Amino acid sequence: MLRSDQRIETCLCISDCQVTKVSEIMIQGFSQLSREEKIRIAAEYASQPVEFANVMFSHWLPEQRSDEIITEFTENTVSDFSLPYSLAPNFRINGKDYIVPMVTEESSVVAAASAAAKFWWSRGGFRTRIKGVMKPGHIHFFWTGTRKAIESFIAEINPGLLESVSTIGKSMKARGGGIVSISLKDMTSKLHGYFQIEAIFNTADAMGANFINTCLEAMAAYMEQQAKFREISADLDIIMAILSNYTPQCLVECEVNCPIGETTLFRRIEKAVLIARYDMSRAVTHNKGIFNGVDAVILATGNDFRAVEAAGHAWASRDGSYKGLSKADIEDDQFTLSLEMPIPIGVVGGMTTLHPLAKASLQLLGNPSSETLMSVVAATGLANHFSALKALVSGGIQQGHMKLHLVNILAQLNANMKEKEEAVRYFEHRYISVPEVQNFLIRLRGL
Repeated sequence: MLRSDQRIETCLCISDCQVTKVSEIMIQGFSQLSREEKIRIAAEYASQPVEFANVMFSHWLPEQRSDEIITEFTENTVSDFSLPYSLAPNFRINGKDYIVPMVTEESSVVAAASAAAKFWWSRGGFRTRIKGVMKPGHIHFFWTGTRKAIESFIAEINPGLLESVSTIGKSMKARGGGIVSISLKDMTSKLHGYFQIEAIFNTADAMGANFINTCLEAMAAYMEQQAKFREISADLDIIMAILSNYTPQCLVECEVNCPIGETTLFRRIEKAVLIARYDMSRAVTHNKGIFNGVDAVILATGNDFRAVEAAGHAWASRDGSYKGLSKADIEDDQFTLSLEMPIPIGVVGGMTTLHPLAKASLQLLGNPSSETLMSVVAATGLANHFSALKALVSGGIQQGHMKLHLVNILAQLNANMKEKEEAVRYFEHRYISVPEVQNFLIRLRGL
């Protein structure tokens, strides 16, 4: 077995692997190979094989762990991919102060969140309201019999459906969760013969995806069993049993407000938000600014940002057209910026407790309940949103963004510490671009 610090020249000498490039023959048994063998094979596909493999080895950090749990999160793990772990201070949420963990590669996101948190701290902070925590799942099936017959069948087996998952849901029930309701949904107006069993779940402090899917599959098996017993299985075709990532009953609302005073800023923000309610092209970017903050906290706490993104974008389209997720109002000299969106997350199970940094993030937030974490996520999303709007309607977003991006440009151009300091001073009030920074360094170096 090779050590992580061994070079690719050694790795390429592995000769006992009988796998050939896919261009010659299909790769078989790739997941059973050692990490070193996987890297050797992958290097054959890279434009710079030696550089690729050495990067894979150099970013593998098992010495920082007491076990190899992280390697088991996904299939075919060969290295680590790191993103910056940052902190955004001064978040006052429902009267309590937080330092919020954020994982993001975008230079302006953490700075924008921190600036907004500081702005609203002395103005009462962020206020949230949890409007629901339920999550749906469905058994999708086709039925060729009469509607009356399927309604009668589902009514008869309803108690059995619940009983079929009693063992599965025992620990969830002990935590205050479980199945809230089961109902038949007639979808035949959209697709001939198509019905659903919709189950609504309370997953307590867990995100609950595995729990929901396990329950749905058990109920689908029971449904098939009962159809055979009643000799109506020929009319029933169960296609799949799966949770829905559209979670309109797992909803949080967050808002900030303050007097508008003499400034025109808040009136301009109100108009900017209104534009995103009517123009889809603007709404997409408008919402992306919200997810800058939302995703960063989701990642830092080991939650599923893809599920939250899917739910949020579906919620933005719930009226038949894609709209901005936020609202802005001015009434009685008071400006209010609010955000309402589904945030299906958890604080127990999965990555939230397995990943050491996710666990540390939850500790930083005071080991919150899932509802409290929903509030923190929403507040961070609203903070990033406010900073983006504030920049857009005043001086433009690029001035601040490019100042933060200057550090990345200098790193890309291999500037040393002294050159970075000189560049920061030089570009304080100047236009920033890669060519401009490059020319500055050339002049500075006397080339």
